[in-house]
Parts: sequence; structure tokens; C-alpha cells
Amino acid sequence: MTAADRFNALLRECPLVAILRGLTPAEAIPVADALRDAGIRILEVPLNSPDPLASIAAIAERHGDALLVGAGTVLEVEDVARVAAAGGQLIVSPSIDEAVIAATVAAGLVSAPGYFTPTEAFRALKAGAHALKLFPAEAASPAVVKAQRAVLPRVPLLVVGGIQPDTMAPYLAAGADGFGLGSGLYKPGLSAAEVGSRARAFVATLAALG
Repeated sequence: MTAADRFNALLRECPLVAILRGLTPAEAIPVADALRDAGIRILEVPLNSPDPLASIAAIAERHGDALLVGAGTVLEVEDVARVAAAGGQLIVSPSIDEAVIAATVAAGLVSAPGYFTPTEAFRALKAGAHALKLFPAEAASPAVVKAQRAVLPRVPLLVVGGIQPDTMAPYLAAGADGFGLGSGLYKPGLSAAEVGSRARAFVATLAALG
């Protein structure tokens, strides 16, 4: 199974990606344990976190069979190889950088760049992106998602930015496939138990939505 196949399978199982900006290596395992137990299967450690590759490596070693972990805020081609060497399988960027996307695809990792307009989305897909991250969601209503879904190919579309449990339903109805969860799920200073509690709230809301 390729990384992209695994990403898609885990996203179908639970359409949430945990964005762990600010995670430290000391927190990596307790937080990953809590997220796994809550049902979230895809984790992203942004590269502007403290020693992110150490956190990615720790999570990949402990939960390689159960979770898919990777890096966010990937801006340089050279970082793709570093993430792969740490055991990461996912590369998320805040922008469309064709060179980063191409390097990700060549390395056999999952490319999920951020975009905002249809033009950017098609650029990313032409470069080989496996999924699209609509960001920031605070500036993109469900109506925007519905309009874009009418023209975009059937690839995973993740909505990211300010998502809370009670804001997910309209985006899902508009055609979103899932969500990236940032500070609504994790922020520095929260305990693993608190992160787990927040995660269970998101997962329970999705279950209730059917």
C-alpha cells in the first residue's frame, strides 16, 4: 500500500488531521497516544515546532502501524527528505510550491499543499498533489467549498483554519472531505488528557453527523 493509499484509507476512517504546532519531543508520545485513543489517525507536526523531526520520528516509531504522521509548514525541497528520513509520510505546505510537491511525490510521500483559489488548486494538482488544504477557512465559507467542488477533481479536500466541532457540518454538506484541526485541538500548554478530550469531542460530533 502506498502512502497515498494509506492516507486515503485513514482519512475515510476518521476525516480529521491533527495539526500539532508547537509540539515538543517530550510531548509527542503522550499526545499521539491520546489522539490515537480518541480515534484520530493522521498527525501533522509543523516544522516551526521545537525539534519537529524528533517528534515525527518518535511518533512514527511508536505508532507506525496505527497512525500516519508527517510534517506541516514545509517550505523547502530539502525538508522533504529530512521528513522522510524521520519516518514521516505526509508533507503539508501553506502554499503551492511545485518543487516541494514534486519532491514529495518522488519520495513516495503524501502531498497536501494549502490553497485558496481554484487556480491554485489546479496548479497543485497538476504538480502531483494528492490532497488539497483549503486555508484559511475563516475566509472561505461552505458556499465557497460547494462552488469549488463543482469544478475540482475528486481528490480529498481538507478545510483548515478555526474549525470547531459545531462548524464542521456545513462544510461536509458542501463537499469537504475532512478537516485540519489546529488550536481548537492542540496548543502548547495543554496536557495530553486535555488534547484527548478535545479530540473525542470532534470525533463524537462526526459520528453524530453520520
